Amino acid sequence: MQIDTVIFDLDGTLLYTLDGLYDAFNYAISQFGYKERTKDEIKSFVGNGIKKAIEKSLPYKVSDKELSNIIEIFKEYYIKNMYVKTKAYDGIIEMLSELKNKGYKIGVVSNKYDEAVKELCERYFKGYVQVAIGEGNGVERKPSSTGLIKAIKELNSQQEKTIYIGDSEVDIQTAKNAEVPCISVLWGFKDKEFLLNNGAKIFAEVPNDIIKIIEKKLYLV
Repeated sequence: MQIDTVIFDLDGTLLYTLDGLYDAFNYAISQFGYKERTKDEIKSFVGNGIKKAIEKSLPYKVSDKELSNIIEIFKEYYIKNMYVKTKAYDGIIEMLSELKNKGYKIGVVSNKYDEAVKELCERYFKGYVQVAIGEGNGVERKPSSTGLIKAIKELNSQQEKTIYIGDSEVDIQTAKNAEVPCISVLWGFKDKEFLLNNGAKIFAEVPNDIIKIIEKKLYLV
């Protein structure tokens, strides 16, 4: 069956957000006296949602109350500053424009909290992304397939006609759980060797590769 629906992860796939996340994580944990982490460390922590990333950035397990407070500080800082160092990767807008012109339905499903996902998509991808879903409001964190299935339904599509695009092992597992093919991008937060070791089979080196893979049905491996 021909793909007509393309759903993307956000951070590391459509948007370069590492510098902004680095600033926000270090601001939040430093407010509680914890040592700042390097950019490479932050890069390795993200992908499973804010809570998991902050837990990994701390030197030891903290109380649920303290963790909630750190997360709240992170959110307050990030929502105020998330546009400062964020940008679409080179070639992304052109790729989305071509998908739209060819009639594909386009969505985003991310582990970033829902408010930020919707705001970022509105700002950077207005007119391209039809449905944007983040963690919260009944949507479980990936690799749960709940967000991806919800997006497919909101786009009036079917799993058999959908492909998911991401940059991490979480995205690979999410696609598997939703029973849809996955394209792993190589410009994001994880390298090819890591992705291969976590089950990746199809790779896009540049955004335009995504269209070639879909139209030549190279995802059928």
